[in-house]
Amino acid sequence: MKVALGEYPHAQLELDGYDVEPVEVKPIIAAYRRMIRDLEFDVCELAPVSYLMARQAGVPLTAIPIFLNRRFHHEDVQCAALSGIRTPRDLEGRRVGVRAYSVSTGVWVRGVLAEEYGVAHEKITWVVDDDDHVEGRVPANVERVTDGRSLGELLSAGELDAALTGNAGTGRAGAPQAGWTAHGGGTEGSYPLFPHAEVLSADWYLRTGIYPLHSVVVIRSDLVERDPGLPAALYAALVESKRRSETAWSTIPRLARQAEQIGADPIPYGIEANEPSLKALVRFCRDQGLLDPDFPTDVHELFAQGDYR
Repeated sequence: MKVALGEYPHAQLELDGYDVEPVEVKPIIAAYRRMIRDLEFDVCELAPVSYLMARQAGVPLTAIPIFLNRRFHHEDVQCAALSGIRTPRDLEGRRVGVRAYSVSTGVWVRGVLAEEYGVAHEKITWVVDDDDHVEGRVPANVERVTDGRSLGELLSAGELDAALTGNAGTGRAGAPQAGWTAHGGGTEGSYPLFPHAEVLSADWYLRTGIYPLHSVVVIRSDLVERDPGLPAALYAALVESKRRSETAWSTIPRLARQAEQIGADPIPYGIEANEPSLKALVRFCRDQGLLDPDFPTDVHELFAQGDYR
């Protein structure tokens, strides 16, 4: 079984009855498109938005409710030095950079801006420099960079009013593939839209129960058809890996910080513990045109049948 997961201390997989062959893909997001378009792996970590879109498009993938990575997003919007942006509503009518329209960080950011601050994301020009994993859902207010410059360069030059940070924006140069160039992000003179992001994120979580998902584990559906017990077995194996690692996630500074923010397990598994987050993600994707209006709202339908306690 070829398995492509990120390098997490809580995702060291051993599965009875299967010879697990880990496939190293750096960064792991380079595996997402390969899985969606070519079904290259048997088990793979995927961006949750990409999974939802792939499911709608009929790609034969089956998910289990294992979410290996999480993060909040109030800190992800950086404004250009001379943009004059002071409040979230100031983003309307502006140009904002994001790697691709459907990247999960972008979906979460647009959802927060819309529901918390009344920002009309359709009034923002989203400037992208990469393709979506599942194509065909890009709205009219998306513009593609064509001259090879990175989003960080455009933000520094004042040709973007704001941009997302990290792998979703200014924290990388070049397409997300093996050998891409990553750097610390941030550009000279830029400043955060939300200076007290951690406080806002914790407050949002406490009010809504939403803790943004950044990965989900999927299996090729033909394997599930041959072995219907595989999803539950894989879930149990990854739960056990997490138990064995105990607090090893604390070696990941962001997860350790988030554990303090929410006062709980920073990587909860299962459907019930993640229902508010899953419902929010489906809602955001529908509102942003990435999913059809009739996409199922029962989040239990997103996963294989199984015992996920």
